[in-house]
Amino acid sequence: MPTIKILPHPEYCPQGASIEAVPGTSICEALLEHDIEVEHACEMSCACTTCHVVVREGFASLNEMDESEEDLLDRAWGLEPNSRLSCQAILAQQDLVVEIPRYSINHAKENH
Repeated sequence: MPTIKILPHPEYCPQGASIEAVPGTSICEALLEHDIEVEHACEMSCACTTCHVVVREGFASLNEMDESEEDLLDRAWGLEPNSRLSCQAILAQQDLVVEIPRYSINHAKENH
């Protein structure tokens, strides 16, 4: 099983974490299954950017992005070349290092 190392995030994972996940699982599902409550306002339907993560290591092992994900990522805060929507990034056999950006564009959470 691949291991996902999550870099420290002040709200979701202050100490960082290392979790194991089943290949074929999305990064978002794996985080949630291990009580790392990453935002996912659209319930993992590829309709928002709140589950945006930056894959620091292992990016090439993930499934390819489809056009919907690419279009949505253009709106994500802190977009980087190795950004993915965690609900769409499916694990293979390789370990990953993932960073959850400090901010997201979630108007409901921000009380807008």
